[in-house]
Amino acid sequence: MLTDIVCQQARLARDARFDGLFFTAVKSTGIYCRPVCPARAPAEHQVSYYFSAAAAVAAGYRPCLRCRPDSAPGSAAWQGSQTTLQRALRLIDEGGLQQHSQAALAERLGISERYLRKLFQQQLGLAPKQYALTQQVLFAKKLLHETALPVSSIAFQAGFNSVRRFNDAFKQQLQLNPTAIRRRSNTAVDALELELSYRPPLAWQKMLQFWQARTLDGIDWTGPQHYGRTFNYRGQPGWFDVAPLTKTSLKLRLHWQGKQGLFNLVQHIRRLLDLDANMLLIEQQLAASPLFAGGIISGLRIPGLWDSWEAGVRAVLGQQVNVAGARTQLNRLVQALGEPLDADKKLFPTPQAVLDSDLLMIKVPNARRDTLKALAQFVIAQPQAEPQQWLALKGIGPWTVNYAKLRGMSDSDIWLAGDLGVQKALLKAGGVADTAALSPWRSYATFQLWFSLGD
Repeated sequence: MLTDIVCQQARLARDARFDGLFFTAVKSTGIYCRPVCPARAPAEHQVSYYFSAAAAVAAGYRPCLRCRPDSAPGSAAWQGSQTTLQRALRLIDEGGLQQHSQAALAERLGISERYLRKLFQQQLGLAPKQYALTQQVLFAKKLLHETALPVSSIAFQAGFNSVRRFNDAFKQQLQLNPTAIRRRSNTAVDALELELSYRPPLAWQKMLQFWQARTLDGIDWTGPQHYGRTFNYRGQPGWFDVAPLTKTSLKLRLHWQGKQGLFNLVQHIRRLLDLDANMLLIEQQLAASPLFAGGIISGLRIPGLWDSWEAGVRAVLGQQVNVAGARTQLNRLVQALGEPLDADKKLFPTPQAVLDSDLLMIKVPNARRDTLKALAQFVIAQPQAEPQQWLALKGIGPWTVNYAKLRGMSDSDIWLAGDLGVQKALLKAGGVADTAALSPWRSYATFQLWFSLGD
């Protein structure tokens, strides 16, 4: 946990590595800021520190209009030390309390509703619903600043069911009026553009290199600086493209015509890009391991995939073949079963499309086709099931499940012990790793080992 001394040093230095990990509330003004705020730093006796924007709001502070806390990277405080809370925060950010009740969220986490409330109160100082509401309001504030969307559209995209409810929550939470923030006309745009902040460092070129070797025709693409891909979210197809904007942010260009769910969609894209990782904490722990005595690649994050279904299909067709071989089979599958968006873009094949096909377009043993069909049938029947449950299917083992959790869910603590690349890298590093010492960041250790092999 961050101490007041660390927070003081970080805010005085305007250290971007701590952006979003804590917020500085100024008692004399009633305003809370990011550590990188350009305003004159207040005296220490005038400030209090909060480890989430929601906690600062709950304490009665309103957001600074200069540094805009709504644009800070997601807080990774408690990540690793409280895995249940980490998972709860991710589910809430992806709409866990907009689409379901608090009791349903607790059941999905495998805990009681009472324990869920206790966990949030102890670690964040507020209730789960209060945290979720503040996240929605802050995202709406970001849209007001950065887009030309009408206020009514912003209300629904942020997860509110009515404009009146949105206005009331906005004023109550932020002590601001939505129309007071909007300073631009509502001009029509071809795509939505948003700034996605992150805490440095970010090894963007390394991540592009990883994606480039695994792109599928029409599904995803890379350029000298950008990465893009298609997706289907809540039954509405779309595509996005991201590229560096500043030293601490990426520019997102999003094509999606959905009327509701933008808040959850952007959180999903942030997860795919792993923008909320606390690399300062992660790299300190990795660097302490003898496994990385020769150094690590700074800023190397988890290059994600859209969901665990896609990751599972990629893993099944990647069994016992190299990356190029898997890519060939996957491209055959995509060209035959991917739904076209336009002349150049397709959607990744759905479970139903795979189940309905004979899969003869892919040149694999029949057992591999049977595994894909069994996986498709399982995902259709239990769309919310965790990949761990796939182990009951013939042809799916721990490596496939772990790969799906690593890239399809961005699980931070996956160790691919049976992976040939990991085994080669371990031999190159001169021994067996103490994997317990690498937890809860073994996914990052896995990618460090993969990249240590070079081309």
